[in-house]
Amino acid sequence: MLAFNNDYSHGAHPAVLQALVDTNMEPQPGYGTDAHTERAKQLIREACQAPDADVFFLVGGTQANATVIDMLLAPYEGVVAAETGHVACHEAGAIEFGGHKVLTIPGYEGKMHAEDLENYIQVFYENESYEHTVFPGAVYVSLSTEYGTLYSKAELAAIHAVCQKREIPLFVDGARLAYALAADECDITLPELAQLCDVFYIGGTKCGALCGEAVVFCGMHAPAHPIPRIKQHGALLAKGRLTGVQFEALFTDGLYFEIGRQAIETAQTLRRVLHERGYQFFLETPTNQQFVILPNEDMARIREHASIEYWEKYDDTHTVVRFCTSWATTQEDIDALAAVL
Repeated sequence: MLAFNNDYSHGAHPAVLQALVDTNMEPQPGYGTDAHTERAKQLIREACQAPDADVFFLVGGTQANATVIDMLLAPYEGVVAAETGHVACHEAGAIEFGGHKVLTIPGYEGKMHAEDLENYIQVFYENESYEHTVFPGAVYVSLSTEYGTLYSKAELAAIHAVCQKREIPLFVDGARLAYALAADECDITLPELAQLCDVFYIGGTKCGALCGEAVVFCGMHAPAHPIPRIKQHGALLAKGRLTGVQFEALFTDGLYFEIGRQAIETAQTLRRVLHERGYQFFLETPTNQQFVILPNEDMARIREHASIEYWEKYDDTHTVVRFCTSWATTQEDIDALAAVL
């Protein structure tokens, strides 16, 4: 069965897995106090050109989103996100479970507009009864977005400017950051991202690691007592070496960026194959997620040979389907899918 349904179907990049094997018998202290975790943090600070950044390793993307948002907000505050944002539609209420409402504004191909954000906050404070409603306390965006699209540097800077004006933090979900940074249309570098937000995370689960995300507080210091707060969310590994070793490998010799380029190259080939066979795109994306409108009978036939992701109903006879590449996708995989199509 060909795997095009997501970017975390495979285990770990061989170099990451080998690093785990090579360090397996080393006795190391727990909870992220080991030497490999410290080395990984330093490598990430260097890659971000942010020597004073606070870096923490959490077990997965949902935990990273829920933990960071909870750390940023007061009990009476919520987080503002595009209506199509991951925390608004694909986190099973994890943010609300932690006691914070997701406050949605319009999304345009997965992205929010800075002017909509400013208007939302302005209207909130113009309401004479605002003390009785949920305060906008932080802003959430993702790079790339839920629809595989990218914020430009200008777009992200405009959103960041609104956040600075309103004195609320900007949080960037980087679950697929390797693939966003590698896209030809991306005009943001990792050091620039560190300057354009207050906190973000570097995705590992979808980008070559077995599990784990690296949360980076760059435009602000981490809130007080981060370790117990991370632990309260079930996001802290006793064997912290597991994430430390993996990110040490990912940020040695540019592996993280190489992984991103591999996925983008195969995604570009996949996009050409889909176009050549006349499939209608739901929207054109520059990253590793490709969204196609399939006749339902085609979807059923393809699923006999390849895993693809249901995205949303298009009409009674068509479905929007996601094809996804990853660091593990090969040209042979693309050729086999082309034969199926």
